[in-house]
This record gives sequence, C-alpha cells and structure tokens, in this order.
Amino acid sequence: MEQKKKFTLLSELGEFLLIDKLTAKNKIRNKSTIKAVGDDAAVIKYPDDKVTVVSTDLLIENIHFSLVYTPLKYVGYKAVIVNLSDIYAMNALPQQITFSFAVSNRFTYEALEELYQGVYQACENYHVDLVGGDTTSSVKGMFLAVTAIGQAHKDRLTYRNGAKPGDLICVSGDLGAAYMGLQLLERERKIVEKNPEIKPDWSGRDYILRRQLRPEARKDIIELFEKKAIVPNAMIDISDGLSSEILHICTQSGVGAKIYEDRLPIDEQTRQMAEEMHLDPTIAAMNGGEDYELLFTLPMEEYVKIKDYPQITVIGNIVEDKSYVNLITRDGTEVPITAQGWNAYQER
Repeated sequence: MEQKKKFTLLSELGEFLLIDKLTAKNKIRNKSTIKAVGDDAAVIKYPDDKVTVVSTDLLIENIHFSLVYTPLKYVGYKAVIVNLSDIYAMNALPQQITFSFAVSNRFTYEALEELYQGVYQACENYHVDLVGGDTTSSVKGMFLAVTAIGQAHKDRLTYRNGAKPGDLICVSGDLGAAYMGLQLLERERKIVEKNPEIKPDWSGRDYILRRQLRPEARKDIIELFEKKAIVPNAMIDISDGLSSEILHICTQSGVGAKIYEDRLPIDEQTRQMAEEMHLDPTIAAMNGGEDYELLFTLPMEEYVKIKDYPQITVIGNIVEDKSYVNLITRDGTEVPITAQGWNAYQER
C-alpha cells in the first residue's frame, strides 16, 4: 500500500529554521555580491562608474496570481521576472534580488520549497543572486514581495522621459499572448467549477499559457543594445498594457505618439484564442498587460542597427503634439489611445 506523503507544518520549523532550509542551496553568481543571505543585511559593491537601480513589486494571491491553476514554482519564477523586467527597462542589468513572503497556515514547508524552486530557477536563468528577504505569517493567503537590484553605466541609463519627436516607437517580442492565456485559464476554471468531471484541454495553447504562467524578461534586448551601442531615448516594460505604457512615455516626455494597428506584433495563437472568444486581437495587444516586453523609442538613424533583428518591431513614431496619442487603424481611422490596461485599484 502506498504511503501517504507527510507534509511539514511551518509551526514545526519556526521562522529561522524555515529560512535556513529554504536558502540552504542558495548560490552566488556575481562579484558585486559581497555578503548574501545569513546576516542582518546584504553587502553589495559596484564600481564607481556605475549607478545602482532598484525596483520592488508586491504580488498578492487572488489579485496577481491564482493557485487554482498556477503551480507554486511558476509563482516564484514569475515573481522574480516581474522585477527583473523593470531593471531591464532602465537599460540596466539586474545582479541581486531579495525575496519576502507572508503565508497562512494552509501552506506547508513542501509548498514553500516548491515556490523557492521557481525563485532559484529564475536566479540561475538570469544570473542574479538571492541576497536576503523576510518571512512572516498572514491571516489568509500568500503575499510576495521582491526587490531587484541592478547596475548600469551612468551614460547608458534610460528613463521614460527622454522620447523625442521623430523617434521610432519599438517593441520587443509580441503582444497580447499573456492576456489571452489568462482568459483561457479563467474560462476553463469556471467550466471545471460547474462540471468537475471535465478536464481542461490545453492542446495547441502552450505558447499563450506559458506567456501567462511563466513569462520571461528581455535580457536579450539589453544585451543587443550593448552589442550595437544603442541607448534608447525612452523605455518602459509592458506590464500594464501597451496603451498604458505609451501614455506613460508620452506624458513624462511631453510628446505625442502615432501607433499603427497593422504593425502590432501578435502571435498566431493569440489571434486564434481571441477569435475563439470573440475578442479583438488588437484590444488584447493594446490593453492586455503582463507581456513583460520592452517598449522603447529610438532616433531614426538607429533603425539600421535593429532592422534585421526579428525580435524588435517598429510600431509607430513619436510626434511633437503632446495631446495627440492615437492608434491608426487598418482602414486609416485615428483612434485616441486611452489607458485601459491593468488598474491595481479597480474593483474585481
């Protein structure tokens, strides 16, 4: 007879033993990490010609992720990626992270061990060090907080406020896939809740599901910039939707923008899923969010450096009139772009 697996209650370990066990396999990958986990604070040293870049995100169960369909190792992986993407959006390279969590007593040590598997996998894939964090209890659910720390040369740092009239508007990868992956997951969740005997069919949907559950950050784009001696005038990562992000750049740069619908990069799985759900793929691309692609502007003369790179698409251009931020549809209609992406305080 198969023995039932024994799970370890967190109350059996206590905070300090829990941290010791979860961080026992922690590896150091960067010379800038002097002291990582195990003391009152981490110690990090960067050369004098570089600046430190810091970003923090908070992820809350049933707001930012659902454990109904998301494995804990994917939650840990995505929590790290969300922060690394912000560092890349500054044209910087992440070096360290801190990872903190609060969980209710429904979680066991084994569950948190799976969570950390995802954290460590992200650290390995992106060559960053886990240097600290904190843990505590919560009344209900799981709360995660990640801080990413990176470095950049002073003259290569890129902000949101540097876009100039005439700049090309560029985006990495494709848009809307993560949003359609979420729509698929939510649809199947509701079906299974009503009919528990039905098993979801994910065949042919692997790409959009991966984009939602286990996204990647665009380290390759930053490496390309370094190789080609490119410094974008403005840049932001697409976490809340293209519409929201281009408005951020335009508002902070004091410019307008023209984006062409027929130039939006949309994967075929995204199109198919949108059509199946009677949604406009353009709406998914403009407003979906969680793509973690990079949106940036470049001077026209830099186009020759990126034109042969398939992972970058020019989708429009920056204009001088800051009151003009429009989408040019396939039939030539000009539609004002409004922020319809993720809103953290919207009722759900």
